Amino acid sequence: MKSLQCDAPHSLTLVERARPDDVPGQVRLRIAAIGICGTDYHIYGGNQPFLEYPRVMGHELSAYALTDSTDGRITKGDLVVVNPYLSCGLCRACTNGKPNCCENIAVLGVHTDGGMCEEITVPEDNLYAAKDLTPQAAAMVEFLAIGAHGVRRSALVSGGSALIVGAGPIGVGAALFAHIAGAHVTLRDTSADRLALAGKIVPAASVELVSDAGTDVFDTVFDATGNINAMNAGLNFVAHGGAYVLLSVVKGDLNFADPEFHKRETTLFASRNALKVDFEHVMDCMAKGLVPVDDICTHRTTLEGALNDLPKWAQDRGTVVKALIELAQ
Repeated sequence: MKSLQCDAPHSLTLVERARPDDVPGQVRLRIAAIGICGTDYHIYGGNQPFLEYPRVMGHELSAYALTDSTDGRITKGDLVVVNPYLSCGLCRACTNGKPNCCENIAVLGVHTDGGMCEEITVPEDNLYAAKDLTPQAAAMVEFLAIGAHGVRRSALVSGGSALIVGAGPIGVGAALFAHIAGAHVTLRDTSADRLALAGKIVPAASVELVSDAGTDVFDTVFDATGNINAMNAGLNFVAHGGAYVLLSVVKGDLNFADPEFHKRETTLFASRNALKVDFEHVMDCMAKGLVPVDDICTHRTTLEGALNDLPKWAQDRGTVVKALIELAQ
């Protein structure tokens, strides 16, 4: 089968690999569509820590089942969304119902080969039926679930104000689901192009260039910048009694002024990956027409086309919300 492989930083090849064997407790899948994530761009650019090359990337996946699951939830031919977080099921986080932050987590396409290929096998518990979705929409569920997870953790109140700093894909997802939850949403970014794209996806949101941003404070602030300086500055925008949610994960130290943090009685949340309930919420909102999937998917290509397109988009991410690799069905 064809697989798109990152052999080393800035080196992609289309290689032939053996199709996967059937594995007890797993479902063999025919990949339908793959979302290209910031992590994939980082792997291509050589900026992803703790990664071994060569690597088949791809963790934002929709696929068709080629075998049945043992529990009867998935039958051959079903379109499924893949939860790419492979948890151990044994650590404290897993036994406490938080496999998204498993102590031994492995992510498809990062710690193990992923879905930029024609077929893959995945544990059946990591598959969710996507009966009412297109393959393209189903491939976008995972990255949107990250924003939805952060919104749910924040306990955001309908009618409250929410600031999302960073209008990349994760920030757009957080803004969208904050809006769906009933918040008055403001998006800030350093890029006018990203804000223009985000404004089409969340038309009810206010958009502000960072250079023009005022001094307003918000009930809930979400950081999706991936910039430690922005993360440290975000506390300044949290209202007294408000919450600060960190969607970004970066190297560096968080530094807050403790008197200011306590004066505001700030609630600080780290938000990592997503849970089944978040995937299901995203899929339900998509099925209800609350997610403008056509506006979110700004670019499309094939496995063969990605050899040229992925490097090009990696250099011009300001005009890309979500790019999909689509496989012939």
